[in-house]
Amino acid sequence: MWEGLGLQVFLMCLGAMLCSVVAASVPLEHSHRHRLSLHRHRERTGKEGQVLHRSKRGWVWNQFFVIEEYTGPDPVLVGRLHSDVDAGDGNCKYILSGEGAGTIFVIDDKTGNIHATKTLDREEQAQYTLTAQAVDRDTNKPLEPPSEFIVKVQDINDNPPEFLHGPYYARVPEMSNVGTSVMQVTATDADDPTYGNSARLVYSILQGQPYFSVEPQTGIIRTALPNMDREARQEYDVVIQAKDMGGHMGGLSGTTEVKITLTDVNDNPPKFPQSVYAMSVSEDKVSGEEVGRLKAKDPDLGENGLVSYRFIEGDGMTVFEITTDTDTREGVIKLRKPVDFETKRAYTLRVEASNTHLDPRFIAWGPYKDTATVKVMVEDADEPPAFMATSYSFEVEENSPDGSVVGRVHAKDTDVANNPVRYMIPRYTDVEQFFSVGPEDGIIKTTRPLDRETLPWHNISVSATEIGGHHQDTKVRVNIKVKDVNDNAPEFATQNEILVCRLTTNPLRMQLIETVSAVDKDEMVHRQYFHFSIAPEAVNNQNFSLKDNRDSTASIYVTRRGFSRMTQDVYFLPIEINDNGIPPMSSTNTLTIRVCSCDSKDTILSCNVEPYILPAGLSTGALIAILACIVILLAIVVLFVALRRQKKEPLIVFEEEDIRENIITYDDEGGGEEDTEAFDIATLQNPDGANGFLPRKDIKPELQYPMRPGGRPVANSVDVDDFIKTRINDADNDPTAPPYDSIQIYGYEGRGSIAGSLSSLESVTTDSDLDYDYLQSWGPRFKKLADLYGTKDFADDNS
Repeated sequence: MWEGLGLQVFLMCLGAMLCSVVAASVPLEHSHRHRLSLHRHRERTGKEGQVLHRSKRGWVWNQFFVIEEYTGPDPVLVGRLHSDVDAGDGNCKYILSGEGAGTIFVIDDKTGNIHATKTLDREEQAQYTLTAQAVDRDTNKPLEPPSEFIVKVQDINDNPPEFLHGPYYARVPEMSNVGTSVMQVTATDADDPTYGNSARLVYSILQGQPYFSVEPQTGIIRTALPNMDREARQEYDVVIQAKDMGGHMGGLSGTTEVKITLTDVNDNPPKFPQSVYAMSVSEDKVSGEEVGRLKAKDPDLGENGLVSYRFIEGDGMTVFEITTDTDTREGVIKLRKPVDFETKRAYTLRVEASNTHLDPRFIAWGPYKDTATVKVMVEDADEPPAFMATSYSFEVEENSPDGSVVGRVHAKDTDVANNPVRYMIPRYTDVEQFFSVGPEDGIIKTTRPLDRETLPWHNISVSATEIGGHHQDTKVRVNIKVKDVNDNAPEFATQNEILVCRLTTNPLRMQLIETVSAVDKDEMVHRQYFHFSIAPEAVNNQNFSLKDNRDSTASIYVTRRGFSRMTQDVYFLPIEINDNGIPPMSSTNTLTIRVCSCDSKDTILSCNVEPYILPAGLSTGALIAILACIVILLAIVVLFVALRRQKKEPLIVFEEEDIRENIITYDDEGGGEEDTEAFDIATLQNPDGANGFLPRKDIKPELQYPMRPGGRPVANSVDVDDFIKTRINDADNDPTAPPYDSIQIYGYEGRGSIAGSLSSLESVTTDSDLDYDYLQSWGPRFKKLADLYGTKDFADDNS
């Protein structure tokens, strides 16, 4: 890439030196000519003495150039400044300012020579703007106005071309024509495109021939070979080079990789790997089951490789069908209908595979299809027996005796072995076991008489199982119809009462009151009807008559003008009905006729009989009043009993009184400690008692409240305060305690008490001998007691 760089640097350094000499001499010549022209101009002005002109600076230059990347040992002379006012005596001082002044560019203040002290890079900064001025060395006063000039960095070929977007990826269809554009690559060069050939690039291909080529000036990659096949090779790695200096020797270069992928087109037909395929199917397979698969290979991708299959000929086209598995691209052969080994044992089919999407550019390369032969062998299977019919229908008369033959079913083993068959009726199809079947002959018989009116149809199944094989069975549906026999007598269609007025307003003697009809559970044959007549025992009645209408109905007439409800309010008319069947059946049915009260328009008012049967002494209103009084009395009794049950018990129970829980008034003075008949002294002195818990007696608890263990001090406890707090806590937490205060009496203050016993039973002195002043020091608990006794003493002293 950097080939010839040393030679190029040497030539460029030589050119820089020549340019520096020329640049240094140019200001001097220009200045000399300028001085001359400026001197003549001043002379002409002095002679005329009338025209004034603007004063111009006495030195001028164009622009300076310095070559980039110079690496010599001495600073590069950029140029020399000189002014007309500089007499050479050293009083003129040159100063430099602007971009890089003092760091990159320095000036000799005596001679005006400008040097570059650092290596410059044009790609970093292409030019520098500087300002020069001549001043008096002693006073630093300007001798000339400041002048601005430019130092341009002259470019050299020091940057190779670069592909900024590489590596590249491209796609082109396979079988493309020569010269088909693949893509365009572009390189960039940081060198100055306006100076020389440093940035003029030329493209070439280093890798990828002879398949691809690249245009030298544009970088467009094109195909170079015809009929490139993706199935043979899909990817190509191409290396493109970009070289500056117009591609000549000494130029710098850069490369990039281009990965080119051939895309697929439909240029390959499907092809079966073999011409004949052998398959087999068992005869016990059902429709829709798979027989086998075959696949035609197509190396194309996507929709270009899609293949469809079809049968084009063969003796099994109606027995088999073929579909395409879209996932595996296989042809799937399935059964269209079952096969039978005993009928046909082999089938031959011709299968065609073809592409579904064709490319018009490659139609001439066709045909895009292939064929293969499929031979399907039918395998023998141990099949269940087969009935001669898909279903059977038989008839049997009802009431036939058990063992009557209904019909016969027949099945046989279709296998080559032709094993015998055994018959049976599954119990779930004939739960009540109306029928039986001969296990060997298949004859179906009844096991009991059948009733058509109860169940006119019986739907059962008969199974046939081969004997000696795999005990496979098959079932067939048997429908048995029970034929009707005239075994049911006719009867009235409805059993409603007939209402007739007590007195009729019809002047005719016979009045139609009802038309009756009949029904029969048996089937009615064509032109069969019911015959009605009055039963022989009622033929001579004088109240009603019957007329048979010969259409399975009969009219009932009243033969009298009025009835007496007091005498008889209900009449029963027996009617005989005959069905005229074979054999004929008849029955006698009773028609109920009730006499009612009617108005003048024969509208029925009442058919009740109560007014005629109630006792004369009590009316309905009286009975209702009596019942109401009885109900009120019962309600009062129930209310009284309920109120008595809700009455509360008395709060104080007198049955089991405890002297410790209540205030007891005595009329006489006790006998002291020696009196042991009134009460138990030991109990008073030890309130804990023998059981450890004494219940409250001022109320009657509703539930038993158990004593909490460890909550109460023992009898000989000396801490009265703890004892009282314990009893108060028990009373507060007692769920049976009342919400009001009660008097608690404690007869035992404990041993070692400072106060001693307060009971008079243990006193050995009189009241006058006791000094109660110490009660004042016992605290607020005994304040009331101290006040009582202190007041008494004060009263005694006053007396």
